[in-house]
Amino acid sequence: MPSGSDSRGPNNKSGAKSAKAIKAANKGGRPAKKGKGGVPAPRQIPWLTIGAGALVLALIAVLAVNLWPKVEEQQALEPYKYSSENKDPSDKIDGVLKIEYPAGQHVEATQRVAYDQTPPFGGPHDSTWANCTGTVYADPIRTENAVHSLEHGAIWISYNPDLVDQDQIDSLATRVSGKSYMLMSPYPGQSSPISLQSWGHRLEVDNADDERIDQFITALNQNPNTYPEVGASCSNPLFSPETSPFDPTAPGPDAVPMDGTGTTAATDEQIPAGG
Repeated sequence: MPSGSDSRGPNNKSGAKSAKAIKAANKGGRPAKKGKGGVPAPRQIPWLTIGAGALVLALIAVLAVNLWPKVEEQQALEPYKYSSENKDPSDKIDGVLKIEYPAGQHVEATQRVAYDQTPPFGGPHDSTWANCTGTVYADPIRTENAVHSLEHGAIWISYNPDLVDQDQIDSLATRVSGKSYMLMSPYPGQSSPISLQSWGHRLEVDNADDERIDQFITALNQNPNTYPEVGASCSNPLFSPETSPFDPTAPGPDAVPMDGTGTTAATDEQIPAGG
């Protein structure tokens, strides 16, 4: 019979197994962090990440709200964009008056033209054009100079200052200011509150919210099928309403007639390709 006791009894074996089980369990996961007093610390919420994500979503929403109307506007104007197949899209615009005029009939700065339309949109004109590089004139301009700008492919927006308010004038100006081959001026006495002229074309509207304004501009601004002097510049920084004033009186008996009698012919102009 052994003299010493056996230390590896049944109880010791089960205790060793329990210790191993606890150790294995601890390997499977990290113990929860404890705060003061042994209480588990609260989980940290990533507010910075959440805030950044919310800001990005807000920016996307703002861009969508602001850009989508412009996308819709461009889609609506698509039928009024000129091309080799769609030479004069203004034919689709209700109310456009079209008249064919011969090109290149020039008058002197001291001469007047007995125009057949008010405002005029074709016919004899001054040899100098009004600056039409997105110019918004505060004062009326001489019609003979404005008509020459139309011959270069510009759109001239005129308005009766007695029939439109400042909000409408400002709305029209946003369509003109800084835009190539565009000009705008008051035209006292014109029958329509607002009138748009391009060479051989005119559209009269009652207010600046009329959708046909943008249709007209899209269809005829620099449309090579509808104006004679394709490629001509619209820049003329020397032009001024002060040196070329608007004359509200009716032309006298010495005015140049619409048939061009008494004008000087320009030899570098042609009939519009689409006309």
